[in-house]
Amino acid sequence: MEFKLSISLKASATKVYKTWLNSKGHTDMTGSKADINDQLGSKFTAWDGYIHGENLELETNKRIVQTWRTSEFKTNQEDSLLEIEFIEIDKNSCKIILQHSNLEDKDSNYIKGWKDHYFEPMKKYFAGK
Repeated sequence: MEFKLSISLKASATKVYKTWLNSKGHTDMTGSKADINDQLGSKFTAWDGYIHGENLELETNKRIVQTWRTSEFKTNQEDSLLEIEFIEIDKNSCKIILQHSNLEDKDSNYIKGWKDHYFEPMKKYFAGK
């Protein structure tokens, strides 16, 4: 299974990209602890260790591709793949397109999870900046 979601934010693509790949920024924008950096091949955790993965591709300020799994994945379940595209609308706003693939049919709950635990907090975080 795979799905695609998008959101527009009141921040530049550069700002959102850098915040996503920074432990303090990611923690602040989601409200939950993250350990992440902007190094290709580095491992990351988010949401207090509930999510973990690895940075596979990084196109500065434009695109992030990561392996992604939660503590709810079955032991023999493959990592899912997360691709995030950052599209500049103007100097103070951008659109993010998030594509999440290689999921099992039962993982459709992650659609709501992305909206509730990332997109909504991100809207508030970047609106206040």
